[in-house]
Amino acid sequence: MKFSYSNPTAIHFGQGKIASIAKAIDPSRKVLVIYGGGSIKTNGVYDQVGAALEGRTWMEFGGVEPNPAVETLDKAVALIRKEGLDYILAVGGGSVIDGSKYVAAACCYDGNGWDILLGKHRVKQALPLGAVLTLPATGSESNGGAVITRRTTKEKLVFSSDAVYPRFAVLDPDVIKSLPEKQIANGLVDAFVHVCEQYLTYPVQAWVQDGYAEVLLRNLVNLSLQFKERDSDSWRANFMWTANQALNGLIGVGVPQDWATHMIGHELTAEYGIDHARTLAIVLPALLRNQLENKKVKLAQMGRSVFNLAPDVDLPQRTINAIEQLFRDLGVPVRLSEAGVTDPKAAELIAAGIEGHGMRKLGEKGVITPDVVREIVAAAA
Repeated sequence: MKFSYSNPTAIHFGQGKIASIAKAIDPSRKVLVIYGGGSIKTNGVYDQVGAALEGRTWMEFGGVEPNPAVETLDKAVALIRKEGLDYILAVGGGSVIDGSKYVAAACCYDGNGWDILLGKHRVKQALPLGAVLTLPATGSESNGGAVITRRTTKEKLVFSSDAVYPRFAVLDPDVIKSLPEKQIANGLVDAFVHVCEQYLTYPVQAWVQDGYAEVLLRNLVNLSLQFKERDSDSWRANFMWTANQALNGLIGVGVPQDWATHMIGHELTAEYGIDHARTLAIVLPALLRNQLENKKVKLAQMGRSVFNLAPDVDLPQRTINAIEQLFRDLGVPVRLSEAGVTDPKAAELIAAGIEGHGMRKLGEKGVITPDVVREIVAAAA
């Protein structure tokens, strides 16, 4: 397949790199620092950011929640307009960075910001933003995508635009030191499924993309197997860099992509409040079993190249089992019931949500209809 590829985000990677903000942002800029629940004020990140911004005009906006809500983000938009701020620095994980992308875009649009998520407004202009990553998982620090929630209607939707690529991203592996075990496990799952969405489709002889995807998957498997070593510098650095590379666009160029697991997962999060990564762990195995015939060649390839499984007629099925076991070993639920959801109407609600948002032909071949979604969610119960 033909493609054009460019990634404009400058990466500043390594210990102590938060200080590079001082050179990355023009001193004349008026900056809004956006962050989440406030952990950056106890783990030293906030102080490092403040030191890097010393002498600048800057303000802060905290409280961006996991699955960032437009109701919260619109308050940041109002603050930027009121104070005449012209640069955003997102300090947090994927939710904070996604939310900051929405703020950057909404500030340059006179209508209702939710129009961006509904596709009524195509984002071509946004305030410049940078990112300090505190939780490796989503790759949002160097891509142009964002997922935003509207609490009042239980919707979780996606938008993307080249205009919201961060100008730079700081990746300091030391920030992982203070993260809870659950968040790190979620991050591993999130990154793993990101690669799967771009790899577990059908062969198109894209040797570079396949090979690179397999390296990333093997890294994530090894990081999961060495989870007890997560306090080491090498574990943290490899996790942070692998999660970034999983969704910076490179392994997805020129190849078919799926993303049905994510779309179904978004509906589960919006309806039941399950952590994003955990919805992926619940949906992916059920989806792969449902779509086994369409994905069996790449599943077999993954089994050989990633899990080192012996070739056999049931290799695709054993690969799915290995993926599921990987999630289980990280303590992540792989069934809705394990996540506390026993609603008998779950499959129907999620299928209706998918259809209501116009996603009638999901997957790399467009064969995952709302009826198939219903089957997948029922199988994941």
